[in-house]
Amino acid sequence: MPSPTVIVAAARSWIGTPYRHQASVKGAGCDCLGLLRGVWRETMGAEPELPPPYAPDWAEAGGERLLMAARRHLVETDGDAVAAGDVLLFRWREGLPAKHCAIATSPGTMVHAHDGACVAEVAFRPWWRRHLAHVFRFPV
Repeated sequence: MPSPTVIVAAARSWIGTPYRHQASVKGAGCDCLGLLRGVWRETMGAEPELPPPYAPDWAEAGGERLLMAARRHLVETDGDAVAAGDVLLFRWREGLPAKHCAIATSPGTMVHAHDGACVAEVAFRPWWRRHLAHVFRFPV
């Protein structure tokens, strides 16, 4: 497993990358999953699987695909103890599938990509904590 320091450095190296749906190219474009995929490639090597094409509303139409993929390739942890290097999955409302991911850079900050903005490091504020659905770590 890469150290949390290596994961955080990789995630921060994507800051400023424009949002591009389904993309995963540092500096050119990525979405939240593309950011996670890029950090995986930089820290772990080849991706274990490639996602199929997906629409912006993929989670509403396809269920818990993000969560199921995370459970196949990451290690689920206790959501109460977020640490640097953790992968965070969010759901917007109770009963909806998780559809956004980010990488924690500290217990109080995270790097993520979202529509209409570049990849950024933001505070892990109470709003985000209320929507946090699952926490994972990169595998050993």
